[in-house]
Amino acid sequence: MLERIQKANDIKELEPEELTVLAEEIRQFLIEKISKTGGHLASNLGVVELTMAMHLVFRLPQDKIIWDVGHQSYTHKILTGRKDGFDELRKYGGMSGFPKRKESECDAFDTGHSSTSISAGLGYVHARDLQQEHYNVISVIGDGSLTGGMAYEALNNASELKTNFIIVLNDNHMSISENVGGMSHYLAELRTAEFYTGLKKGVTNVLHSIPVIGDPIIEQIHRTKSSLKQLVVPGMFFEDMGITYLGPVPGHNISMLCKAFREAKKIKGPVLLHVLTQKGKGYEPAEKHPDKFHGVGPFHVETGEVESPKKKDTYTDVFGKVICSEAAKNPKVVAITAAMADGTGLAGFRKKYPDRFFDVGIAEEHAATFAAGLAAGGMKPVFAVYSSFLQRAYDQLIHDVALQNLPVVLAVDRAGLVGSDGETHQGIFDLSYLSNIPNMVVMAPKHKWELADMLRFAISYNGPIALRYPRGSAYDDYQNFRSPIEYGKSEMLYDEAEIAVLSVGHMFEEAVQVRGKLKEKGYSCTLVNARFVKPIDENILNRLCENHKLIVTIEENVQTGGYGEHVVEYVSRKNLKVRVLTLALPDDYVEHGSIDVLRRETRLDVDSMTAKIQEIYDRL
Repeated sequence: MLERIQKANDIKELEPEELTVLAEEIRQFLIEKISKTGGHLASNLGVVELTMAMHLVFRLPQDKIIWDVGHQSYTHKILTGRKDGFDELRKYGGMSGFPKRKESECDAFDTGHSSTSISAGLGYVHARDLQQEHYNVISVIGDGSLTGGMAYEALNNASELKTNFIIVLNDNHMSISENVGGMSHYLAELRTAEFYTGLKKGVTNVLHSIPVIGDPIIEQIHRTKSSLKQLVVPGMFFEDMGITYLGPVPGHNISMLCKAFREAKKIKGPVLLHVLTQKGKGYEPAEKHPDKFHGVGPFHVETGEVESPKKKDTYTDVFGKVICSEAAKNPKVVAITAAMADGTGLAGFRKKYPDRFFDVGIAEEHAATFAAGLAAGGMKPVFAVYSSFLQRAYDQLIHDVALQNLPVVLAVDRAGLVGSDGETHQGIFDLSYLSNIPNMVVMAPKHKWELADMLRFAISYNGPIALRYPRGSAYDDYQNFRSPIEYGKSEMLYDEAEIAVLSVGHMFEEAVQVRGKLKEKGYSCTLVNARFVKPIDENILNRLCENHKLIVTIEENVQTGGYGEHVVEYVSRKNLKVRVLTLALPDDYVEHGSIDVLRRETRLDVDSMTAKIQEIYDRL
């Protein structure tokens, strides 16, 4: 069956009895391919039939399917003729693991972060209506994404629509970790409401048949807040907003899904179709451990075991160990995550200190202000969050945390290039957006021991402070270079002359190699570990300007607003007689690929940086 799918809408040519075979072939294809390339497996296995049903009922690219987050779009890519791209999935120059408009006209909207699909879909609906066009808009959102406030802002706005807009709630009980909060409990209740779904339709039909008084009674039922409505209308939360609720529908029954979509298309207004799916469906290891197979590296299909050998401690591992040890000494230390307890290294903290652990769901904005409230109440909150997700809480960091100078610790994980997830997940803007906030202190460690020292310093600091560290194995060389952390002070490692290299955080490993290559070529080279991106160490800059011709900054952040630009501004403002070379990422979005490849492409690898430094110095 899979060979007959070469382009969008080919699935419509299959006979009904062939669809089950196709679903099985798609699952086997995904398991085989992702076992070699890595990627998001469990979420994609869970939406095979749901995706097939949408492609059977709707016509692409005319109709618009918008995927929330988008990591579950692999079946959609297969059904739109991109099957051959899976050998290069998430590799540099290859197919993205997320929807990309530049990749296919069947991808209606670029996604990568959660809780956005309803807003984007609503925009499409109004664009359609204003231009008097005729196509369907379908926004697919997971139950985990409904913990994000943006989804409710969009639902509130969508409730005023008088034309069709289909929202698919893909309910699999999971985001990455298991879902938390009131909406999760509410949806759990709805999952048992199949009886009431039939009751609602039956009661409504009976009342419609009663002359004169039937329709007014229906209207009264829709308006009332009484227990009668609780019984008759499952999904009352959505119905009260003016959004028609359909479901729950079994998410692995293609014929029932198709029927539900055809019904949804008839409704003149917003409609929410509640679909129950199983994350990891069809592959036992992923069914048992959907969190493990959310994003997975290459693995053995027979066992589900990941192929990679035992690695050294990651920065995330170090963070998790140290925060637990600090919490043992200080009962005021509390930890916050936005649905990423395992990913941010807080699983151990959750187990040891459940009363001091808070998973707020996919709600970074709330997490930041929640942390501010905890700090104002006398606690020491540590909010562990990925760099690219912290962007969502920028307003709260300014107004609720930094404006009040509250002692909130931001543990900014996955900072810098993260690799295969691509543009939406690269943590390459945090130095810029954090260092522009008054009262905010920004640090970055050179190795795992310095991360531990900086976290202890941050917890003791009486103000907002961000600790930035990357994904992957923690650098464990230069263990003896571990001087105490002093506020705003950089660390001098090699004090020479002529060229001074100042590295930020985990780029220290590359800076050491750059210095080594320069020394081999006969250049004198100082090496400084910046430590603090804000405030910058003005004293060490003044000192370096006395006997150096060239100051080089190295950071894995975009050029604009980064550490290097702060150094340039200081040198210019003080009219210091030295040339500054800033080595950073371009002011652009960096696509998916391995970190080594991305550094070469962005000229931030050791050889490229060494050549650039030599070129500039030789011209002085």
